[in-house]
Order: sequence, then structure tokens, then C-alpha cells
Amino acid sequence: MVEFAEGRLGFFPDESQKRLLRTRVRRGMVKCTRQWGKSTVAAVMAIYRAYFHAKSLIVVACPTEKQSAELVWKARDFAVRAGVKLRGDGSNRISLRFPNGSRIIGIPGKEATLRGYSAVSLLIIDEASRVEDAVYKALRPMLAVGDGDLWLLSTPFGKRGFFYENWAGGDEEWTRVEVKATECPRISKEFLEGERKQLGDAWFRQEYMGEFIDNDRQMFGRELVMGALEDGDALHF
Repeated sequence: MVEFAEGRLGFFPDESQKRLLRTRVRRGMVKCTRQWGKSTVAAVMAIYRAYFHAKSLIVVACPTEKQSAELVWKARDFAVRAGVKLRGDGSNRISLRFPNGSRIIGIPGKEATLRGYSAVSLLIIDEASRVEDAVYKALRPMLAVGDGDLWLLSTPFGKRGFFYENWAGGDEEWTRVEVKATECPRISKEFLEGERKQLGDAWFRQEYMGEFIDNDRQMFGRELVMGALEDGDALHF
């Protein structure tokens, strides 16, 4: 996939992006810093699947329609570079149809709008930490008939939800990829030092170091609560 990205799409990934593009798994998670380029890498993954696997259905899901559209339009720009003649699929507003019958469709993370897609070859959930659990549960059955692949990509957003649970749960189903800001060659040390001062330590660790931080509104940290539950049958205040 790296050779395809560089030779046909004109995208030259950094070393951490190359490692991801060379990963061949059915279930993958990416926990990364802001501004690493996860949406761009996801667009490359979508184009590669559509280009080399005829009649594939690739679904891109994000918290909002605008975010889904941005990722699909990145894929469109890459496809144009590769000389692919695209059009819409005639049914979905955010869509690309390839001459070989493959389609890339962008959908917003709203449970009520997700029904109707089946035999999905590749499902990409971007900004997964901000997608509701109900949406995730509505998306997964799309993979059943086609035995499709699933990738979750996100910066952390607290110790809650399916993204956190799947990352922390230790399930061997998932291949986990972690990228911190200090590993991204496009983010300088000086910039990060300034961000830590402006954002504060907790927010900086979440946004740039990929750490799951307890929600500020919680009076007690998750580890403290869970530890107390393990020590006794109930919490008493």
C-alpha cells in the first residue's frame, strides 16, 4: 500500500504512517495525536481497497456529516491523482463510484440513518472516541455478510465508550497502533512545549500524547472507583 500511495497517489507517508499502511489485519485501532494525518491515511486505505478490489463497498463513518465528507473528498482527490474517473453512486450524497463498481460512501454518526448498508468490505470509523456506542453497534452488522474489515481511528476522549473499552480491554481481536506527537516529524518540540503551557497537562496528554484522561466532571478517577468496587460490594459515601 505504501508503494501505491507514493507512486500513484503522490502521498509520501512518514515512518509511523508507513507502518500502519503495511499492517494487514481484520480489526485495527489507531490511537494517535492530533494533526498526525489519520484521516489522510484512512483515505489512502479506502482508495486502495476500492481500486484493487472490484465492487467493494467502503463505508466511512464520522461523528458528523461534514467530517465524513472531508475524508471522502480526500479520497476523491487521491483518486483523481491516480487517473480514476469518478462519479457519485446515484443514491448517497457523499459518495464515489469507481469504474470497477467499487463505492466509497460517507455517513454521519447518527444511528437512525445507518440502516440499509450490507456486505461492507471496509468500515472506517474516524474520530471514533466521539462516536456514540449506539452508532458503533449499528455499524458493526454491516460487516457480517462480506466478512469485512474494521478500523477505528481517533484521538482519545476520556475513559468511556467503545473506543476506550476496545483499546483497554485486551481483546486479541484488535491490532492496536499508537502514535504520540513526539513521533510525528511535522510537529516541533517547540510547538508542543507551547501547547502544554496553554492547554494544561491533562488536556495536552490527551490531545498530543494519546492518553485516556478521566473526564474533568468526574469527582473520582475511574481507577479509584473501580478499585473500590473490587475491594467491596458497594461504594459508601
